[in-house]
Amino acid sequence: MPLKPQTKIFFLGIILLSVVLFSCDKTAPVITSIDPKIGVMGELITLTGNNFQAERDESYVSIAGIAPTSSSYHTWQDDLIILRIPESGESGLVYVHVDGKKSNGVLFSNSAAVPKPIAGEEFGLEPRITSVSPQTGAPGTRITITGNNFGATREGGGVFFSWDFESPSFNPHVVREPEFIEVSEVEFGYELWNAREIRVRLPDGAVSGNIEIRTSHGTSRPVFFDVTGKPGSKTYKEKRSYTVNYSVDVRIQEASRPNALYLWIPRPVNSPSQRNASLISRNITPLVENYRGVSLFKLDNLASGANYTINNSFHVEVYTQETSIRPLSIRQETSSIHTMYTQSSSLIPCDSQEIKAISAAATGREQNSYAKARMIYDWIITNMQITEIAPNPAAGIVAALELREADPYNAALLFTAMARAARIPCLPIAGVLINRSGQTLRHYWAEIWLDGFGWLPVDPAMGAGAVPGSYIFKQDMVNYYFGNLDNQRIAFSRGEVNLSQMESRGRQVPRPQSYSLQNIWEEAAGGLESYSSLWGDITISGIYVQ
Repeated sequence: MPLKPQTKIFFLGIILLSVVLFSCDKTAPVITSIDPKIGVMGELITLTGNNFQAERDESYVSIAGIAPTSSSYHTWQDDLIILRIPESGESGLVYVHVDGKKSNGVLFSNSAAVPKPIAGEEFGLEPRITSVSPQTGAPGTRITITGNNFGATREGGGVFFSWDFESPSFNPHVVREPEFIEVSEVEFGYELWNAREIRVRLPDGAVSGNIEIRTSHGTSRPVFFDVTGKPGSKTYKEKRSYTVNYSVDVRIQEASRPNALYLWIPRPVNSPSQRNASLISRNITPLVENYRGVSLFKLDNLASGANYTINNSFHVEVYTQETSIRPLSIRQETSSIHTMYTQSSSLIPCDSQEIKAISAAATGREQNSYAKARMIYDWIITNMQITEIAPNPAAGIVAALELREADPYNAALLFTAMARAARIPCLPIAGVLINRSGQTLRHYWAEIWLDGFGWLPVDPAMGAGAVPGSYIFKQDMVNYYFGNLDNQRIAFSRGEVNLSQMESRGRQVPRPQSYSLQNIWEEAAGGLESYSSLWGDITISGIYVQ
């Protein structure tokens, strides 16, 4: 019996829906092995895995950001790819791209870049690497690098590891320059530096790829390092570039010579998710360019009635940071990071009996650092009334805990103190949020250190929705802001920035709850009797979305 027209339409809809659902359910390709792992440019390599598809069609492989030509492919099957490495290729991560989805990355090393003992007489002053031990590791791993021409001291030199981000699109005809991240001072990454040996800790954010040593005499030939053993993954994506402007206006009311005014003006920090902070312009040269992320300006012999302005403009790149953790794989060690970032201070009184008691009550008998941090986060969001403006923000976090009321500043500091009381290394972060219109709002969050993984971001105020609606961009805020961070923010300090005054009789001026957690902002000395200062808000004059 022939089908009725309505029945035909119904079955046709079912077929179309099935096709759509099937097409949307394609699984990303996965690479399980590469052979050889170390090879010569121009030779064949074999990739095994699954979900490559039976035919190549528009799919392709990228090696260190370069896509081989079509003639390079010898075999393409759903579980096997054989291709020739481009002659112009370099060491780097290998990906398979299928229908807009990218596989996991596996490491291929150019044998020409593998360090070999240097024989005979050496020429040149650039650093040379002869060995790296171990050749694999996770964030925090101690690495010993031996070689020549490193310099007796670091003196501005550095060790740099590969860093990568997830680009929204990949153009096989465009070669993307490799990016690097330096060993971190925040993580006490430099342990030893002399002319023939360097000992460092693998920094958070590093990925499998090249190591470089950079000194005033040049850059070493790159050597490969494989980042493995992490108890989870971390992805940087959705890059945003900001042009940041801020200023300080000073008006002198009464002064006699000699006198001086010191101003400590913070710079945007560099971190794995906030990169390439660079000066665009300023109208006065600082006395000290960059000490612990702060530029020190000195205004000398100021005259009564005079006005002064210091303008700063920076460029900075910020990435969305998303993580995935396997809690049972987290291990706990003892290191300088643990010693430093579990300490108590006047700003973070983690040894307070109230803080210790509430932290212990929130975490119970749990021993896993990740799980304990999540319990503390949930406790704060559930038990504290977090609002944009606290009733008495100057009272401190112990008073906030007693009142069960906090603003973003006290919420971040309370989380930090409770985490430290639970023996979890934790840093408070200060900066600004940026809304769709480019307006800024001072904001505070935190990061915890997980051994073998690195820093994990936590934002209790955003998780509780305690900011204006124009600054909120995520739906599931409670879960998102434990472990993930958006790219609509700029950090000006990671941890407390403790500065020393310049003159023994200098009169210091603090600026609590500002966009940097530093103890000194201004210091007046000598005959500077009376003045006023206006620290302008952070303004955004340019936003570029990649």
